[in-house]
Amino acid sequence: MSASSSSASWASSSTGFSEFCPRGTSPATASNSQERSMSKPLSIAEQAGIPGSPEFSDVESERRRRKIAVIGGYRILSKFGLDEGISGHITARDPEEPETFWTAPFGRHFSQVLPEELLHVASDGTVISGDGPLNRAAFVIHSKVHEARPDVIGAVHAHGLNGKAFSSLHCRLAPITQDACAFHEDHSIYEEYHGVALDEEEGIRIATALGSNKAVILTNHGHLTVGTSVESAVWWYVSMERSMQAELAARAAGDPVVLHEKIAAQTYEAVGTEKVGWFAYSTIIQKIAADEPEVFAR
Repeated sequence: MSASSSSASWASSSTGFSEFCPRGTSPATASNSQERSMSKPLSIAEQAGIPGSPEFSDVESERRRRKIAVIGGYRILSKFGLDEGISGHITARDPEEPETFWTAPFGRHFSQVLPEELLHVASDGTVISGDGPLNRAAFVIHSKVHEARPDVIGAVHAHGLNGKAFSSLHCRLAPITQDACAFHEDHSIYEEYHGVALDEEEGIRIATALGSNKAVILTNHGHLTVGTSVESAVWWYVSMERSMQAELAARAAGDPVVLHEKIAAQTYEAVGTEKVGWFAYSTIIQKIAADEPEVFAR
């Protein structure tokens, strides 16, 4: 019996890819994830002892931590080949002035940006501090995401090859791998494309499509991820890019088997929580920080 026709308990024999490629349907909402967290007060990741991000009582220490996470995030994207010319941006909400955020100057290479170079940006696009131009698309998209989602500390968008390719399919990720389950019922699709995001209305539309999810696929464009820490937002971006690559490869090879809803939801609890996102970032940043101690010791 072939894998696609198997009745194994972990595989869905009745759920095809049409469920994940709905045309003209509303995106998944976070009410699913909220209901899930309410029904399971202690996640599998928490039972496994996955640590959470550190918390600082003083604003300056927390601000510095977030800024270091941003420049580390840019370097991680670069290491994974997710820096493409002038495209892409990471933002961190300021802990003292939460309506403002920090991001890299437009045109600075991801691998070179320094904490002291980050721009402090107001909700109206005014650069409060920092030198260099502000990426208009970064402001248009991220300002509206941060405004719509008070829980979001970090947001990430870049133009990864697999994210761009997958976004042209107008489909959600299917839970065909353990890693893809991190996005199970926790990402949505923005079904429109209006060109380069230079109009604030586009930012509003993207934030609306994101809803309460951790990620949104921007059709014919790429994807955007958010987190309750900068670190988790960066990891979700990388993980989603790789999960898209895995699904594209699986589709090219044959007919991937989609996991049953129960298994996918259970796996989400082990790999899709914010603690896991933060912890995953903390592992991959170690080599980068060791190579540039003078940057990360600031």
